[in-house]
Amino acid sequence: MNSRAVHPIEAESYRLLAARMDLSSVPPPVAAIVSRVAHATADLDLAASLVAPEHAVDAGVRAIASGAQIVCDVEMLRAGISTLESCCHLRQCEPLAGGFPTRSARGIRLAAEAHPRGAIFAVACAPSALEELSALISRGACVPSLVVALPVGFVGAAVSKARAIEVCADAGVAVISNVGERGGSAAGASVLNALARLAAREEPDV
Repeated sequence: MNSRAVHPIEAESYRLLAARMDLSSVPPPVAAIVSRVAHATADLDLAASLVAPEHAVDAGVRAIASGAQIVCDVEMLRAGISTLESCCHLRQCEPLAGGFPTRSARGIRLAAEAHPRGAIFAVACAPSALEELSALISRGACVPSLVVALPVGFVGAAVSKARAIEVCADAGVAVISNVGERGGSAAGASVLNALARLAAREEPDV
């Protein structure tokens, strides 16, 4: 039973989505993630490209329910997360400090040092931040409860996501990602918002 009042516009959006994207064969927790991304981005191809195994969705729900820290690569992602506390270390970074290719990569290193185990790491902007996170995970320097890997762009995004999926599989770390160049803060925030709804048992009917 849905304990959250659904705005009529949201209800109509999900009704139209259901007519255009058949999720009847998808496990309900995964369908909640996919439909939320489609609803937030109006990009059915992006939603269809998601790699969201049921065990990863379950890991994210458990982590949120237990109060896990949420780390964002950029403030835009953080601003889109509506009901969960999160942090972003980007403002603490000097440009290209310490040989890092981007401030976002440096911010992820600082976040991993502050939250080495059990946090949810969400990267939805910079491929370089995801590459840094993958390197840390592969060395055992960071063990997240979940990685949301949705950076966007023509340079490095698809490759960094494929690398993150491989590294997380080897390390036994849950990951929600997608295939290709699409992504971005709206998509990343929608994944986390959907996980929060699932954790609160407020997921919309899909």
